[in-house]
Amino acid sequence: MKGKVVVITGASSGIGRALAKEFFSRGANLALGARRIDQLEELKTELQNSNILCIETDVAQEAECKKLIDLTFEKFGRIDILINNAGISMRALFKDMDLAVMHRLMDVNFFGTVYCTKYALPYLLETKGSLVGVISIAGHVGLPGRTAYAASKFAVRGFLDTIRIEHLKSGLHVLVAAPGFTASEVRKVALTADGTPQGETPRNEEKMMSAETCAYHIAEAVRKRKRELILTFVEGKLTVFLGKFFPSLLDKLTYNHMAKEPDSPIK
Repeated sequence: MKGKVVVITGASSGIGRALAKEFFSRGANLALGARRIDQLEELKTELQNSNILCIETDVAQEAECKKLIDLTFEKFGRIDILINNAGISMRALFKDMDLAVMHRLMDVNFFGTVYCTKYALPYLLETKGSLVGVISIAGHVGLPGRTAYAASKFAVRGFLDTIRIEHLKSGLHVLVAAPGFTASEVRKVALTADGTPQGETPRNEEKMMSAETCAYHIAEAVRKRKRELILTFVEGKLTVFLGKFFPSLLDKLTYNHMAKEPDSPIK
């Protein structure tokens, strides 16, 4: 990774912040995008590297995604890896949910990936680089109470899988990374039925995979140019396996599992 130029969205916290540290430790040049520019600058100071590019970016805005990519190329003259990591979650039954929540999730999770990919793709094709999407197990299996989240992550997977096939002979590497439940800030800012943040996470974050472990595995998958990464065994690999071969059983197991969450909307 030494000397490679890596663009990471959603880099101000959680998996994105951990990815920045991981790729920096491997010698990469970083372009970091997030809405909270103060936290990006704090990370830049922590890493003690003035060459890190920090750009205030709301990935739901096409113009800001274009700016992120344009300024990265202007500074470094190339782009080797784009990691579409920015995302938000939600927690509510679809029947109770304001449709504005669905639009918000799709704007950030799906169209944020589309916009950044659109403008970075010419540079990635030049370098035969890596295009990465961080989805979730919810991008493989529908999660009750997470309709908008699952829909957006399924959409990202379908989009990136198609990009891979379109550029099968161009040398472009496309990775779809699906972490299981990972300790991060995403659940604290997850949207409720009316679009307000839920606040405290309903899950015990201490028992989850750390963001740092997740970032290490994603970086390794990029290095090995894997097409797919599914993390954790029970909530990840086993879940995807059951979805392929025992879908009805998985529906019941998923329902029961999500219904056990504190204050679950599933009754």
